[in-house]
Amino acid sequence: MSIKVLYIDGDGPFGGASRSLFEAVRALPTGSVTPYFAAVHGTALDVYKQVAVDSIATRGMTKFDNTRYSHYRGVRWLVLLRELFHFPFTLAILLQARKRWPDIQLIHVNEAVYIIPALIAKRLFKVPLVVHVRSLNQMDQGSLRTRWLTRTLKQNANAIVAINENTRATLSLDLPVDVIQNSFTAKLAPRTDPHIVAKLDKLRPDSLKVGFVGNLHHSKGLLDMLEAAKLIRAAGRDVEFLIVGGVTIKDKGLKAWLLARAGLAQNVQADLLAQVERDGLGDCFHLLGPTYDIKCVYDRLDVLLFPSHYDAPGRPVFEAAFSAVPSIVSVHKPYADTLVDGETGMAIPAKDPAALARAILHFVDHPEEVTRMGENARKLADANFYPPTNAKKLFGVYERVLRAAEHADAARKEPNDTISRRQHDSKNI
Repeated sequence: MSIKVLYIDGDGPFGGASRSLFEAVRALPTGSVTPYFAAVHGTALDVYKQVAVDSIATRGMTKFDNTRYSHYRGVRWLVLLRELFHFPFTLAILLQARKRWPDIQLIHVNEAVYIIPALIAKRLFKVPLVVHVRSLNQMDQGSLRTRWLTRTLKQNANAIVAINENTRATLSLDLPVDVIQNSFTAKLAPRTDPHIVAKLDKLRPDSLKVGFVGNLHHSKGLLDMLEAAKLIRAAGRDVEFLIVGGVTIKDKGLKAWLLARAGLAQNVQADLLAQVERDGLGDCFHLLGPTYDIKCVYDRLDVLLFPSHYDAPGRPVFEAAFSAVPSIVSVHKPYADTLVDGETGMAIPAKDPAALARAILHFVDHPEEVTRMGENARKLADANFYPPTNAKKLFGVYERVLRAAEHADAARKEPNDTISRRQHDSKNI
């Protein structure tokens, strides 16, 4: 019998987290799950509709953000105003979901930052809750925020799924966590993106092509890439940098001002273009914009760059690996399920343009390493990020959670049944 699952996601723009959820639901065993989506208006919902039996949307959802980069501190506490503003919309969409789909059997929230909507949904539907953890969490155990989130997950989540060992390492060891890697289907776009292909066709045939894929944000290390490009140019090497992605959302008015003050809204694209022009890097630093046909980009890359300040490999690392592309990743302690330093790519310190430049020059000077590490990366991707395998693991979590809930319900009913039998027997006596 198919399990009726309510998926909750508050990210409007289609990005790594939403693509990961889409890939997971899309690859679930045929007929095993009937998926319903409560989401925010945006490109992510447009993609979810491809797999959803039904969906509803709202303007925004309340977050509780304790991730490593965005946890509340200093002026970032202003972001709580946004969360309060979104609360009525959050409550309204979940009440609508309860009325529209009263027989939901399981709730799956796509990121731990949406723990507030998850708790409300669990109370409304009175069904088990699965929480996906995709971002690195703030690990300060002395923090009230961290302790509250850990306690809340322990008391309310029937299962917690982390996307890799790096993410699992930022959760309390007291929490039971299933590690299930994300997945990647190489060709999701219905056709090739001619806009991207035209730009790729203009690249120099003999240059080393290194690229970044993702939403544009300063925390992704984009300015570090610019500095590395200057160092490589000074060394006289032919390297082209490709930036694939766009801004996540454009806010206006007071909200835009508050987010900018909190460091959560930045005009990264304009900053990059200005610096590229100022430094005369237009012939080697290319902003290609976003595309759904990401496979055609990976197939043209020699090396993927992920110089993020988050200290973890991102989704593009294993996506590129399916095209036999090795990665350069800013990560202090890589785990073997995503990056093997020196074998599937190179680990470098974060916020270090010189280290990034040296790693790129290593591939320039040793082109055979592009092939060797790329093939190793492909093998790792095939082993850990194959969609049907990981979807089967996720479905196993669903089945386990529902069995545990059924056993708990039976245990609660048993004493009442025993009392009823005793009362019935005493009357007969």
